[in-house]
Amino acid sequence: MAVTDTTAEHSQLAPALGNPAVVGLAGFGMTTMELQFHNLGWIGVAPVIWIGFVFGGVAQLIAGFQEQKTGNNFGFCAFSGYGAFWIALCAYLLGSTSGDGMLKLTDHDLGFLLFGWTLFTAGLWIASFKISKAMWFTFLTLLLGFIGLDLTVWGIANVGTLAAWDLIVCALAAWYMMFHVVFLNTFGRDVLPVGKPLA
Repeated sequence: MAVTDTTAEHSQLAPALGNPAVVGLAGFGMTTMELQFHNLGWIGVAPVIWIGFVFGGVAQLIAGFQEQKTGNNFGFCAFSGYGAFWIALCAYLLGSTSGDGMLKLTDHDLGFLLFGWTLFTAGLWIASFKISKAMWFTFLTLLLGFIGLDLTVWGIANVGTLAAWDLIVCALAAWYMMFHVVFLNTFGRDVLPVGKPLA
């Protein structure tokens, strides 16, 4: 008796899975942009906290866990890491406004918190050379933004405004990559090319 191979048939019946990067990049870009609006003095801190918890934090964390299922270690590390970053940062912001001295960080402490993420970002920036020009540019602006925040919080240099504008560019670059994936799936062609890897 012949054994029928149903693998091809099953693959045709199985629904196509969405790319978790669209949610991760969307949440990262949105929350990064809102924080810079706050840093520039345009909005208060409340929108940053809530969008940071929900979209930049929880949604991005879930996107990272979904990337793990695809075998994408870069996406798994980046989205899970920055999702955790936003949850931690928003918890810090809530603690700093609650009046509880135990939860309130000094600028010195905040500088070291940000410096840890600067090193984390530097490692991912190096890895981004193998992904695409758009990813490399996004992580370059993110790294420069973190360095600017470090210098500002520690009082070494007053570059907070420059760092904010740099991070707005970073947020828009993340959205560019997000729409690259969305448009590619929607229109069936590469509307927003991301460029070949640099290495």
